[in-house]
Amino acid sequence: MTFELAKELQRDCILITEWPLCSVLLMNDTQYPWFILVPRVAGAREIIDLPESQQAQFWQESAKLSQLLQDTFAPDKLNVAALGNMVPQLHVHHIARFKTDIAWPKPVWGLYPAKPYSDEEIAKLKTNFG
Repeated sequence: MTFELAKELQRDCILITEWPLCSVLLMNDTQYPWFILVPRVAGAREIIDLPESQQAQFWQESAKLSQLLQDTFAPDKLNVAALGNMVPQLHVHHIARFKTDIAWPKPVWGLYPAKPYSDEEIAKLKTNFG
């Protein structure tokens, strides 16, 4: 079995970079700085599906992404969540939230239509997070 990114993530996200274990994706919605880590491990649905060494690598990469979000955006709150009801492939959301964002304090899922990034904005984020 080979790794293939879930179709929903391919549709809704932009690949920012590849780290040793995870693909770093950006949800294509400018309303929230919303990144997703996806371990490139075929068949993984839960973090416990990864061997211990990959679990450790995953948490290191999650901490790195969280720190980048803090340093870049200075959010009021950082939401990190592994949900998989709609997309069972293991992926973990990292969302910088602000008391001034359109959905605060509610969850960001499905409240408002996405507003896509421009090519220039994507290039800048690839530089900062790559």
